[in-house]
Amino acid sequence: MPNFIIKTHQKNTAYKGNQIFILNKGLNAGKPQQEPFTNSFVIIFPSDEEAETVYWLAYSLWKAKFWHQSLYGSVIPFLRITDFKKEFNLRVNQMMEEHEQHKKNVQALKILKLKEEQFYENIKLISELRRVILHHYCK
Repeated sequence: MPNFIIKTHQKNTAYKGNQIFILNKGLNAGKPQQEPFTNSFVIIFPSDEEAETVYWLAYSLWKAKFWHQSLYGSVIPFLRITDFKKEFNLRVNQMMEEHEQHKKNVQALKILKLKEEQFYENIKLISELRRVILHHYCK
């Protein structure tokens, strides 16, 4: 089972070791990232492998909009750290029971993310080409 510490991220705090940050405000609450968000939780890990494994679990939960059921607030929804810790620890324990399947899912998610980035890059290039062609008519 991965060994990690979850706490609220404090601005201008440097963390030793491996960590991921989880956004805790807004409709994107639960979004994981390697760089800190202004409003986020930090999960600190002793090893890079554990950080990678848990990152993809957090990414899957965010993409599935799992955290929407735990949001509080009417104007700017937010995720409470106690709710996050309880549910996240439960999900990590479940993931560890099915670790081999989780590894396969992580590989598939990495490939899909790479393909998505390539797709968006292609759309950007098509847009730029369209702009150049249309600019020709404005001369």
